[in-house]
Amino acid sequence: MFQAPIDRATGIGLSALAVSSPKRLSQWAAENFYLSAESSYVEQRWVAYPYQSAIMDCMSNDDIQEVDFIKSARVGYTKMILAAMGYFSEHKRRNQAVWQPTDDDSDDFCKTELDPMLRDVPCMEGVFPAFMQRHKDNTLKQKKFLGSILHLRGGKAAKNYRRITVDTAYLDELDGFDLDIEKEGSPVGLARKRVEGATFPKLIAGSTPKLKGYSMIEARAEQADEQFLFHIPCPHCGHEHPLQWGGKDKPYGMKFDEDEGSVAQLCPSCGGLYVQSDYLSVWNRGRWISKNGVWIDGDSRFRNQDNDYISSPSSVSFHVWTAYSPQTTWVQIVREFKSAKKKAEAGDTSELKAFVNTTLGESWEANVDKTDEHELMNRAEDYPLRIVPMGGLVLVAGVDVQDDRFEVVVWAFGRDEEMWPIDYMVIQANPADARDWDRLDNYLKTTFKHQTGGALRIEAAAVDTGGHFTHQVYNFCRTRTKRRIYAVKGDNQPGKPVKGRSSNQDVNYRGKIIKAGVKLWRVGTDTAKDLLYGRLQIIHPGPGYIHFSKDLPHEFYHQLTAEHRMMVKTASGEAYRWVKVRSRNEVLDCTVYAMFAAHMRGLNTYTQKMWDKLEEAVQPANQDLFRDPGSDPVPNNPSVPRATKKNNIPQQDHGGGFGSSEWAI
Repeated sequence: MFQAPIDRATGIGLSALAVSSPKRLSQWAAENFYLSAESSYVEQRWVAYPYQSAIMDCMSNDDIQEVDFIKSARVGYTKMILAAMGYFSEHKRRNQAVWQPTDDDSDDFCKTELDPMLRDVPCMEGVFPAFMQRHKDNTLKQKKFLGSILHLRGGKAAKNYRRITVDTAYLDELDGFDLDIEKEGSPVGLARKRVEGATFPKLIAGSTPKLKGYSMIEARAEQADEQFLFHIPCPHCGHEHPLQWGGKDKPYGMKFDEDEGSVAQLCPSCGGLYVQSDYLSVWNRGRWISKNGVWIDGDSRFRNQDNDYISSPSSVSFHVWTAYSPQTTWVQIVREFKSAKKKAEAGDTSELKAFVNTTLGESWEANVDKTDEHELMNRAEDYPLRIVPMGGLVLVAGVDVQDDRFEVVVWAFGRDEEMWPIDYMVIQANPADARDWDRLDNYLKTTFKHQTGGALRIEAAAVDTGGHFTHQVYNFCRTRTKRRIYAVKGDNQPGKPVKGRSSNQDVNYRGKIIKAGVKLWRVGTDTAKDLLYGRLQIIHPGPGYIHFSKDLPHEFYHQLTAEHRMMVKTASGEAYRWVKVRSRNEVLDCTVYAMFAAHMRGLNTYTQKMWDKLEEAVQPANQDLFRDPGSDPVPNNPSVPRATKKNNIPQQDHGGGFGSSEWAI
């Protein structure tokens, strides 16, 4: 009499070990997925649009490691990744992680999308016993299923990518993430690390693209093995083509009849027009075709132009925009465009930008201030590094502290702040090790030969405190104030002076607290970058001109131009900000800190009379210009004679220092 309950209990207990028959994500969703009332226009069972099935099946294809989706609004991307999360937890029992741009976005996604899905998809109950319970396995940060776990995180903090090992990773609204997560790398790179070592690693990224040239989803799509567009057969001639926006004078795309108020798509082959109802009558015959002619058949298998089966590519990308979706009308799309265009003509481009991003699924090409690294390379001069050329009168340095190195750029300043990079040094080091700080100190003592035959030392240096070794920097600068080595921290608020305010900081070094032990100086980084950008636009040597040496590596220019000035949304409205577009910008940071050091040296306040005196001291008119200065900097050791006198140049006292340039004779 107890056999039936025992069998039932045994069956439930062993169900976690059961293996389901293989099925694609589109098949699983057709059988199980449900559109919840909280996040759907209509609460009902899932029925995939024709363009969605192949995308979903690529997500579940174990041979495909990366899937990227450039999208507009209303195309169902969120529902597709929700279905994938259910599929991988219920059907394949794989660990997953999903990152949203911020912690708030992650919490909202969990509450409005994920939790309703777990409630309304019946098969999830069998693998998620903690649902509807206050339980450690059911939180905003994780959902623990039978045999797998799903992590939910915001993407702004580097710590949110650590200590997570999964099979499948999702980056939702990728273009909403920071390009560099707390100087530890791109969100894609950090997320990819989380699936390394998985038997079937999967990285799925989707986003509405934002700014042209800065869109991470566009960059990823361009690198995919196959880039797909959904092609529709023309109802008139059968020619397959993607739906396109086009333009008034383009021989394809959307055409608007002002008199009748109708919108039609123009076939690029036969020139026939067809309306949205015609499109919906043939969209089941549409298929994904890549730029290389590879296409995906009804069973989500890949074929070449000869219809032969081929292996699945490792990475794929898809692009879909609103016209493909029946959730809005083509007429409404045109109305949105006309409204946005009218506002743009009046000077307000915000609505047109939103139309391009969220309706067309394309990036907005904004007006930005940027410097072309190749133009800078082309104007490089034939002067060697580590020797100060004629015109260079004062040496300053900027130091950026990374977890495994010091990066230093030494700049020479001349009359009216003409500038030359003198050295670019990367010192491999562990900043937690005091001995490696001695190596940095020795470098900052280097004496560089001048083209006239004399030598100059670094007169001021600024060391960034913003990394993971703040107190090590404090201690280093605390004991070197007489050498004008400053602890600095960037202040990116607009309008702040390059040389900002200072404050006394406690130094916690080796467990000992030194009260008010060091001055921390604020650097107006936005102001400094504006100043630097303006100087880089000067094309003739003279006041403010920036020279470059042919000995500088390509990486120097790449990092110097790693940020662009563009209009962004802020809490107080739109404003111009410097935005990082590359992960490495240490050269730019070092240059900003060197400019701060030049301001601390007072060079920005020098009069022509002061420049005359300094120039006469460093490169006097009767100097032997034919003397060979050699090719290496003079090491700072007792064998190098010290200056016999100091020139009589007015100095600004900022807490001690070298005073004027010391001249080795």
